[in-house]
Amino acid sequence: MKLSGKTAIVTGGGRDIGRACAVRLAQEGANVAINYFESKDGAQATVDEITAAGGKAIAVQGDLGKVEGVDALVSAAVEAFGGVDILVNNTGGLIARKKVAEMPLDHWLAVMDLNVTSTFLMTRAVLAHMKAGAIVNIASQAGRDGGGPGAVAYGTAKGAIMTMTRGLAKELGPDIRVNALCPGMIDTDFHNIHTKPEVRKNVEAATPVKR
Repeated sequence: MKLSGKTAIVTGGGRDIGRACAVRLAQEGANVAINYFESKDGAQATVDEITAAGGKAIAVQGDLGKVEGVDALVSAAVEAFGGVDILVNNTGGLIARKKVAEMPLDHWLAVMDLNVTSTFLMTRAVLAHMKAGAIVNIASQAGRDGGGPGAVAYGTAKGAIMTMTRGLAKELGPDIRVNALCPGMIDTDFHNIHTKPEVRKNVEAATPVKR
């Protein structure tokens, strides 16, 4: 197994992309610490799936837009597994679609905290324990094209994560590799909540494999 003896932190690991990342890292031999905010059952299901397959995993609840939540997660990972080698900054979300003319400042700040501030705080916190390793930031296609209607705040946040990734890669390399992924439309709870069925059908129709 490629990651035997390594420790990975996956934020937002209780569902969707985060859960898939956590399970795959464990399959490659990594010890995994996942964070969740509200998805307690999903986080426990992720831990159960990993441990049932012979891996090691813990779940830690916390708000990663705040220093206290970040410190609790990193401390728990270090205490359980001895260090941090991999960080997957997956926590994020749109919260709700709001056009700029109708957007309260509180909404804008909440989207920035959920996406950008959490990525900054987590990255800063693990550096004390990660002398070499890898950081993967989950951005979005919205960070490239601005997103759909009512997604200016979300698209801006994901664009900021892409720029942060480029800067971190220069600052932390070569010992720590920093990369970002920009998923398009994936069949997750995110799109079940925020994307209209007709929009999903249009995307499927424009995709060569029609899915």
